[in-house]
Amino acid sequence: MRVTIAEVARRARVSKTTVSRVLNNKADVDAATAIRVREVIAATGYIPSAGAVGLARGVTRTVGMLVPGLTWPWMGEVLQGVADVVEAKGYGLLLSTANRGADSLDEFSRQVSAKAFDGLLLVEPPDAVRHLRVLHDSGLPVVVIDDRGRRPAFPSVGTDNRQGGAAAARHLLETGRTRLATVTGPRDFGCTGDRLNGFRDVIREAGLVLDSNLVIEGDFTSESGEAAILQLLATGPEFDAVFAHNDLTAAGVLAGLRKAGRAVPEDVAVVGFDDIPLAAHTQPPLTTIRQPLRQMGETAARQLLAQLGGAPQPDEPLIVPTSLVIRESTQETVSAADNGTLREESPR
Repeated sequence: MRVTIAEVARRARVSKTTVSRVLNNKADVDAATAIRVREVIAATGYIPSAGAVGLARGVTRTVGMLVPGLTWPWMGEVLQGVADVVEAKGYGLLLSTANRGADSLDEFSRQVSAKAFDGLLLVEPPDAVRHLRVLHDSGLPVVVIDDRGRRPAFPSVGTDNRQGGAAAARHLLETGRTRLATVTGPRDFGCTGDRLNGFRDVIREAGLVLDSNLVIEGDFTSESGEAAILQLLATGPEFDAVFAHNDLTAAGVLAGLRKAGRAVPEDVAVVGFDDIPLAAHTQPPLTTIRQPLRQMGETAARQLLAQLGGAPQPDEPLIVPTSLVIRESTQETVSAADNGTLREESPR
């Protein structure tokens, strides 16, 4: 059986607290007691857990991460970026989800109270900003990944949503499209406003107007994309291009156009946002705005570890740039050498 700290304490005739203090080289243990404890440790082969030693020192060398759920299509890339950095620095990663709502957040709060981790990486769950600001103000280092444009009072890492929306509009205009529609994300997400504003700015600069009847609110699901495009086809003005605010929505747009007998890109060009793995495998493969998801996870993890090492937190969010990936859902007339543009061949 594995020797426990309680067994060491019993054999050395001291408390478990004293054993912990010896393990952590505390100065308030007399020399004779420390020697006796170390002799028992050597005789029994006791191996202290990293967690027990860390708690005694006031650190755990563990990073907490709270995410809305693991079913988000881009979550795996973000997690991999975090894990690559955290593990390389000798830290553990404690992952929690908020998919059970209040019950999940209650359980997470108990982990915070127990000081189960030294700092927190957060992909923001709904309605958690106020609660997390209290934790941050109490001394818990927090870094947010993809803050939805809300700009909380603690450090964050995000992507340039406005630039991404602008790139989508620019590409569609360069391919000769003039009647542009868009299926947005939920209006209360900051990224939705940023993507829409960037898209609208470029259209306005070209001397055109984004018809409000061609702007449909979605919810980042393929079902909302399909429903939105069928609504536009039934009641809206004519359009020859669609910018969907994420790739799942874009996949729904493609499905709706296919049902209606509209060819892509011949009749309607489609651009998505995120560049999740699905984007390369839709029919046709999807032109999209790539979020550097793994890089966002890596950047946030480095920022949090820097704070744990004593570095000051940045005053402004760290913004990782997006890039345009051209596939067959748009007419490929933009040169691969153009700024920020990637050209990807369809899978064979």
